Amino acid sequence: MSSGRPHTVTVPKGYRIGRWEVGEPLGSGAFATVHAGRRVGEGPAGLPRRAALKVLPTGPRARGRRHHVRELAEREADFLSRLHSPRLIRMYETLTVDDPDHPELDGATVLVLERAERSLDAVPRPVPSPGAVLRQICEALAHLHRAGWVHGDLKPANVLLMPDGSVRLADFHTAAELEGTHAWAPAFTTPDYTPPELLWPETDARGTRIRAGADVWAFGVLAHVVLAGSFPMPGGTVEARDDALTRYARGAEELRLSPGLPEEWRDIVRDCLAPAHEHRIADAAALLRRVERAARTPRPRGRLRPVAVAAVLSALEIASSGIAYTTLRSGTPAAYSPPTCERPAVFEDATYGRAFTAGQNGTWDFTVRQGDGGGQVREVQCLLGHLHGIPGPGHLHGTFDPPTRDAVITFQRRSGLPPTGTVDPATWRALRRAG
Repeated sequence: MSSGRPHTVTVPKGYRIGRWEVGEPLGSGAFATVHAGRRVGEGPAGLPRRAALKVLPTGPRARGRRHHVRELAEREADFLSRLHSPRLIRMYETLTVDDPDHPELDGATVLVLERAERSLDAVPRPVPSPGAVLRQICEALAHLHRAGWVHGDLKPANVLLMPDGSVRLADFHTAAELEGTHAWAPAFTTPDYTPPELLWPETDARGTRIRAGADVWAFGVLAHVVLAGSFPMPGGTVEARDDALTRYARGAEELRLSPGLPEEWRDIVRDCLAPAHEHRIADAAALLRRVERAARTPRPRGRLRPVAVAAVLSALEIASSGIAYTTLRSGTPAAYSPPTCERPAVFEDATYGRAFTAGQNGTWDFTVRQGDGGGQVREVQCLLGHLHGIPGPGHLHGTFDPPTRDAVITFQRRSGLPPTGTVDPATWRALRRAG
């Protein structure tokens, strides 16, 4: 969602929607406008003071696309109520504006979402810690594909950077649930991120036929943009790049990746951008394994600038909410390099105080359980093995398998917690503070 386009819905500053007071506009897309929101008064436990209010014009005065926008709003709300992950933006509640005195707002749907710092398309190039950013995006896609969903509109504007430096995937109005190998999504695509098979899509009353490979293609484009600062298709305009994509899809032109693309990423991007979906990397889970290896490849580093923005962006590499670190063994400040599993670090969290991190994920209040995967699971495995001496998970593969669950139960019993085998907020606090 871009901050540069005209606002789809104009909501006056100070307007009240439920318990939320509307603040400045944060961005606007084709179907919605996002405003800053401030909670007024008390609220249920876990409801933050700040949020993002995504306003979609679904009321009776909305012209032209009212029913289409309502369908998109319902699709996104349904998705966010069903799928939860530290890598997906969180939805707190859904509201409907009831205000006949403001007919332009009456009937609008409002999604109250987790507030981000900015979107990836607002980060100046080159992107700091690009491997860590791409790894976290891929973790989100892997979670979606494992759960049987396709995002359908992956692009930098839909990748959000949180205040703690971690990454969230957002904008699920085109998300579609797989039925076997395919899903049916709304007939909507974003130029430059559209795979060849959607140039001539199969469409009927259910929407456009789409596969998980569409997300893999979009990830390849996004990775090329993040790492090389350019689109993989040549051309100075969207139209020129679309023409190049058509020639590439028909075999009339070869793929020429930018010389600025790091060597360890070239095969990944090339395999994401295979013109036929069956020749691409199978899904985001297979892609994630390759991305993790590439993200671990050492790259030359410059000195970090000691300014607030640089500190926030460098936190992308450790996905944690603290910026002041001390290694567990040496006590030496370690802000210049991220902690590893072998050397957990002490960090200062604004909400929870002093705690330990292994540099994989800053999760505190999100529940992970058997069957989950990604950086938050690897953080559990790192802390169990290298902070608490419980080596049950074996190698740190980032999959919450039965050995990991057994190790969590051992830790919970040792810590006086209910031995559920699920890492809930209480278990996170014990994992990060004890040892």
